[in-house]
Amino acid sequence: MQWFPQSQGRSGGASGGGGGSETYAAGGTDGKFYLCSKTGRIEKIVDAHKGAVLAVKWNYEGSALATGYPIYALAWSPDNDSILYTNGRNLVIKPIQPASKPLLWKAHDGVILAVDWNMATNFIVSGGEDCRYRVWDSFGRLMFLSTVHDHPITSLAWNPAGEMFAVGLFNTLRVCDKLGWSYAVEKPECGSIFSIAWTPDGTQIACAGGNGSVVFGHIIDKRLEWKNYEVTLLDDRKIRVHEVVHGAVENLEFRDRIVKVSLSFGHLIVATCAQCYVYSEKNWNTPVIIDMTNNGRVICIKQSSENFLIVDNFTGIQVLSYEGRVVCNPKYTGLRPDFITSQSISLSNDTLAIKDRTDDKLIYVFDISSGRLLGDGSPIKMQSEVVEIALNQVIGPNGCRQLAIVDKNREMFITPVIKPDLKKLGTMVDTFSWNDEADMIAAIVDWKFMVWYYPNVVFIDADIERMTRYEKDGSPFGKNAQFVSFNGTQCTLRRADGALITANNISPLPAMLQEIVKKKQWEEAIRLCRYAKMKELWACLAVMSVSGQDLNTAELSYAAIEQAQKVEYICYIRDIPSAEGRAAELALLRKQPREAEAILVAAGLIYRAIMLSVNLFKWERALELAVKHKTHVDTVLYFREKYLRQIGKKEFIKLFINYSQGISVDWEKIKAKIEMEESNEKNSRGKGKGGNSIENDNLKVSGSTGHDRVKSSESSR
Repeated sequence: MQWFPQSQGRSGGASGGGGGSETYAAGGTDGKFYLCSKTGRIEKIVDAHKGAVLAVKWNYEGSALATGYPIYALAWSPDNDSILYTNGRNLVIKPIQPASKPLLWKAHDGVILAVDWNMATNFIVSGGEDCRYRVWDSFGRLMFLSTVHDHPITSLAWNPAGEMFAVGLFNTLRVCDKLGWSYAVEKPECGSIFSIAWTPDGTQIACAGGNGSVVFGHIIDKRLEWKNYEVTLLDDRKIRVHEVVHGAVENLEFRDRIVKVSLSFGHLIVATCAQCYVYSEKNWNTPVIIDMTNNGRVICIKQSSENFLIVDNFTGIQVLSYEGRVVCNPKYTGLRPDFITSQSISLSNDTLAIKDRTDDKLIYVFDISSGRLLGDGSPIKMQSEVVEIALNQVIGPNGCRQLAIVDKNREMFITPVIKPDLKKLGTMVDTFSWNDEADMIAAIVDWKFMVWYYPNVVFIDADIERMTRYEKDGSPFGKNAQFVSFNGTQCTLRRADGALITANNISPLPAMLQEIVKKKQWEEAIRLCRYAKMKELWACLAVMSVSGQDLNTAELSYAAIEQAQKVEYICYIRDIPSAEGRAAELALLRKQPREAEAILVAAGLIYRAIMLSVNLFKWERALELAVKHKTHVDTVLYFREKYLRQIGKKEFIKLFINYSQGISVDWEKIKAKIEMEESNEKNSRGKGKGGNSIENDNLKVSGSTGHDRVKSSESSR
């Protein structure tokens, strides 16, 4: 038997769950299933099978009901498009669309008796007569294999949030993490546990025993840590706060059952079924109390240094300040609060990011101050389904909020939330976490533990990205390890067996360097790097100085990491007389030719913009600019003709053929115009030698990658 899904009654009913508590379906040994009210009255009888109905399951929307014979267990996929069912020792995922091919794999060495598919995490758990339970992903790949138990696994159930699942067997109830390791084991005298059900908030459990007993339980001893604080859930209404440095202990008691607890950024958030309590580390006696409207079920809590958010199945998403003031209530079409997990939503002081449930490739990004979507309202679109997202909590010297994304191929990308530009940061990424106090990110990448001291390097100079990160062997963390926290220089991970391991060899100097650079104290930054003698620190400073357009610091930093070609190019940039010209060349160094062109055109440096396209071999764009601004058309034709002559080919671009027939190309006139352009730039922008100059028959041209200067000699004048 199973109750009608609670999420369907969101708009009505006294309980906030509405219709979810009114109706249930039950299967009978006569092959019929019955729709019954909560008073026990039979509303409808359907003749379904010719044998006993062994499995009954509503889909998550309550729009369809699946029954099984002689199938021991079945479950719906999170998108309600497929059904997972047992077939002897095999598991089968059958799409409900006609003529669709099912996915079948051998899952156990004995008959499978129980299976469940979580709607939030998309993980599958199964158990059977081989006395093992196993965790799978939706593609049938094994995530966890338990040891052999004394008795067959007779029941399984995920909690709604997908954080843990319960396993039932003879006189044994086990609660396990989503990765498979066990939190706790109880030995109730109830016989074999044939059925398990969680409350919608995931805090309580009910089990049906083979001797007629019903076992009730609730989750306790949940522990949270942040810096020098340890918070423990003692029972369903009591929390202990332990400050480990001075040994102070606070006991917090609540009148209602505790549903969710979160500890971070110096604040403890406790959500009960009726109210939300906000405690500060400075005062544990007088919390801010917020009433929970309509008794909505709290699904998720996320924190930043200034705000926190609560997701419940009635209100949706609410962002609040720590004083209890509602900051915003963001919404978008297709928002499904029931499907939100801590991996699919992320909060920072000014931005909120949410993975779309209807299309796993889309990420919506909101401005917290207004509650509206950033930019033109379009979501960030990925090529593959998104698995996990996270916003950086501290904006680095670049002054831009960043979003890190891991897709189903385990590739990690990073992008600014304003004007998204996806850059790959790593592949085969198991887990990652932003630092709470600096713009750094850590990850387990292909059995290596890595920390990027300045992730923005991929947008400025990806060539030296490897120099800006710290690496060490990640084998002590094992497979499927997950980050618990990354605070300051301490990084804590939980292994697949549940053990906590701390990586504390992370240098504090990169965070110090970021703070110094934010204040534009370039001399102090150089002194810090000279004192530390860390190549990673010099590489970070090189990238930061390019972003901050401090060429002297950039020259010193690139020299310290032995990047001679970039030192030469920076010296060339420094000699450009105009600030806009220097900014454009720095944009080229960051491999942003469009930005460089836009800077030059906006400043009226049309000749430089044209030559930029020429040096990048973007001939059609160069001619388009020359024609649009009615200048240097013959210059573009001259360099195009010279290029074709050097490679031994004839003109094939129709546009160039048409213009070359009507415009004469005279090198002396072109040379005179170039000299005039350079002279005008020097006179209007300051003293110094321009980057492009004519000396005898040689023409200096900035390189196409922004790293070199190419000399092309005039050989046929």
